[in-house]
Amino acid sequence: MDLKQKLFEIRSYTPIPFILIAIIFAEPTFETLSIGFAIAIIGESIRFWGVSICGSETRTTGAVGATNLVTDGPFGFVRNPLYVGNILMYVGCSFMSNSIYPWLQITTAIYFIFQYHIIVLKEEEYLRKVFKEEYSNYEKNVPRFFPRLTKYIGNHSFHRKADLSRGLKSELRTLQSFILISAIMLYQYFKNL
Repeated sequence: MDLKQKLFEIRSYTPIPFILIAIIFAEPTFETLSIGFAIAIIGESIRFWGVSICGSETRTTGAVGATNLVTDGPFGFVRNPLYVGNILMYVGCSFMSNSIYPWLQITTAIYFIFQYHIIVLKEEEYLRKVFKEEYSNYEKNVPRFFPRLTKYIGNHSFHRKADLSRGLKSELRTLQSFILISAIMLYQYFKNL
């Protein structure tokens, strides 16, 4: 079994156990709601910016693939902005819930950093093979997970501007889930007042 490929295929479902634990054991306070929501909003903003450029192509769950090397928008600062956004969203939601503090928050961060590191190794194999020198230059200049301070300007064949409708179309399911989780945490908070 190829762990990298399997994690890639199931990456949309791995947050479910963490979210269920966060909901079942939720003890949100005003502080944890505020801090967690801010972290999650930063993550969602990064994700939304990314998908408004690359669109629904990032939603594939079969084989790793890409039709273009995207280096515009947040991809000019970090090679994997959607995964960075996901990590921030999941950690933010765990903070909002204040469940099993600090163990759920630490476990969430460690697990998703591990998962996305493994997935990215698989994606990078593909990108090196398909985009060759173009990807090699990009990889040398743009960090995998920790953003650089200035935008990378490379000589790439594909460029695309952010498009709000493309972003909404791609991100609708994530936005709905985030709104639902936030509403549940707010309900738990007011119920316990």
